Amino acid sequence: MQDKPYIVIMAGGIGSRFWPYSRNSRPKQFLDILGTGRSLLQMTYDRFREIAEPSQFMVVTNQGYLDLVIEQLPELKSHQILSEPLRKNTATCIAYAAYKIYALDPEAKLIVTPADHLILQEKRFILTMNRAIQASETEGRLITIGIKPNRPETGYGYIQYLEGDNGNPALKVKTFTEKPNIKLAKTFLDSGDFVWNSGIFVWKAKSLLDAFTENLPDIAEIFEEGKSHFGKPTEKDFINRAYTMVKNVSIDYGIMEKSDKVYVILGDFGWSDLGSWHSLHELREKDENNNVVEANALLYDTTDCYIKMDSDKLVVIEGLENYLINESENVLLICKLGGEKKFRDFVANAKKKGEDFV
Repeated sequence: MQDKPYIVIMAGGIGSRFWPYSRNSRPKQFLDILGTGRSLLQMTYDRFREIAEPSQFMVVTNQGYLDLVIEQLPELKSHQILSEPLRKNTATCIAYAAYKIYALDPEAKLIVTPADHLILQEKRFILTMNRAIQASETEGRLITIGIKPNRPETGYGYIQYLEGDNGNPALKVKTFTEKPNIKLAKTFLDSGDFVWNSGIFVWKAKSLLDAFTENLPDIAEIFEEGKSHFGKPTEKDFINRAYTMVKNVSIDYGIMEKSDKVYVILGDFGWSDLGSWHSLHELREKDENNNVVEANALLYDTTDCYIKMDSDKLVVIEGLENYLINESENVLLICKLGGEKKFRDFVANAKKKGEDFV
């Protein structure tokens, strides 16, 4: 039994909205996007080392990225890296980790986090996580971290909460809304009782397993069988079989939106999900015309752009506004900076040109 929480890092995404810098072979969580010398995955690990020992981490990733995790987090043992044979969304990813941890420690508390978020104020973040851990002690509670919004963002999910008792940081969740339009997002911002859904969760393992049994019984039934396989040579065969049987569903849709036991802890610690080039543009240092320039470039009448090149070639740009110009290896991308909705099409069509482009 551990007094400190287990940390489950979800690191299996492909990061398509950061293409072509992020590729299938090395997606964004394994890249030093912020120029710190550490990848986003490594920064996530470093952040949570404040509240957990290396032995309490588990990273869930696609089997194609197993070597990358081993390379970037050599502190972890092989049994701490959970390899997914198929992408089946966050409910299955979290179920794998939660059922395995519960088999090891029925009293365990879990923090589940994406691998690719930015936290600017880490001390405030740790204080928030400690409040969430304490709140999760109440039997059955499912805790999510909500971020106080500062703009009507349409790319995030929103959580509406009810006012709680004075001094009680855990607020009962009323509704979830996924990526509203701009009009609705402005209404949410003005109301004052909506926060962004960070995708960071805290719960006792037993509370989560009970929620799976109640809301996703098919997934629960499959992973219950895993108790006799976890930590044994048969685990890989069991997981390969299990992943062919479970449905593709997110933890938000499958459990959090259905349960009446969800609470939110409010956080304000300089958070971004780093979901797109546009979100990274907001964070990076800019020139006098609001351009982010990571290239050898000459700019004329150019504003609100992001220029990033992986070569020393001189780039001359004239007359562009709100554009992304990115050269990464064998791909040159020029598109609207806020055009991440089209990135799936870009990647799909690039794949038709050849696997080397994705």
